[in-house]
Amino acid sequence: MFFKDIIGQKDIKKRLIQEIKDGKIPHARLLGGPQGVGKLALAVAYARYLACQHPNDTDACGTCANCIKFNKLAHPDLHFVYPVVKKKSKDIVSDDYLSEWRELLQDNPYANLNYWLEAMGAENQQAQIFVKESDEMLRKLSLKSSQGGWKTMIVWLPEKMNVECANKLLKLLEEPPTQTVFLLVSEEPDALLATIQSRTQRINIPAIHEEEIKETLQQKYGIAELEALNIAHRSEGSWLKAMEAIHLNEENTLFFELFVNLMRLAYQRKIREMKNWSEMLAAMGRERQKHFLAYAQRMIRENFIYNFHESSIVYLNEEERNFSSRFAPFVNENNVMGIMDELSEAERHIGQNVNAKMVFFDFALKMIVLLVQK
Repeated sequence: MFFKDIIGQKDIKKRLIQEIKDGKIPHARLLGGPQGVGKLALAVAYARYLACQHPNDTDACGTCANCIKFNKLAHPDLHFVYPVVKKKSKDIVSDDYLSEWRELLQDNPYANLNYWLEAMGAENQQAQIFVKESDEMLRKLSLKSSQGGWKTMIVWLPEKMNVECANKLLKLLEEPPTQTVFLLVSEEPDALLATIQSRTQRINIPAIHEEEIKETLQQKYGIAELEALNIAHRSEGSWLKAMEAIHLNEENTLFFELFVNLMRLAYQRKIREMKNWSEMLAAMGRERQKHFLAYAQRMIRENFIYNFHESSIVYLNEEERNFSSRFAPFVNENNVMGIMDELSEAERHIGQNVNAKMVFFDFALKMIVLLVQK
């Protein structure tokens, strides 16, 4: 991962490069921000630039011995800590999943915890950074640098540390080894111990600009401008969401049909058919059910905006727009919040493994009432 590979974040990249060039490298940096904005990619690019033997003004050279090792994330002075799930051994550490981690990071440096859980085959287990990890960090950082340069410890999702491990990390931050930089990459930086936060220099990584996502989609995937703009808008500044939107395009056709069918059945009060609709949704996997609910929330939001006759801020494809020209009046000031609340509640229940047939049938019944509120 190079700085040039990261979408947007020009000011952040410039700031990180400049502090290395000026020799003002903090011993601990906290990169905080939402999913999909490039925090982990920035941390890896920073570590590469720091290790590069011939860096230029904007990036690492890519050809020196250190850069070549970074291509496989296998430089001896680059260390990672990330949440893991227990195997048979109680003393599990990040390196027990190192091959899976490297594969995921090279394939998708914008991945979130769900992708990582899937890569580990975690099933229903909760991932943590266990206390044994702090001993492993201390062991690695006590070793002499292989190249006589900086050692970098990237801690991904430090908010997943258990309390004992977090306290040991605090001690490391209070008494850091020489020429060592900690890069904490967090989606919930305020969830970290206040004492850890106070010993880091924090940079908040913002959402990626919509125009930058749109341009990247056009250049990298050859997506037409209007479709790229729609995807960029729906991604809400997250490249991860943009990638998911591309892969979900085929599913969106199915989701559109399911959404239209429910609205028609609810308006016509066809209870038996609504029960069949609920069973169809329940037969899908949990992830697809969540994707449908996210799609339904987008459709409700866009239809509400459609009523204001501001076509430039309505992001619907042609088929969706044709439907909305008739459906939008049914989404108004009196029911839009109620519908969105019910969708959010359904999404929460699906995430909690509540019976999907009950969740979707309950939501469908509530739509009968909500659609007639004017």
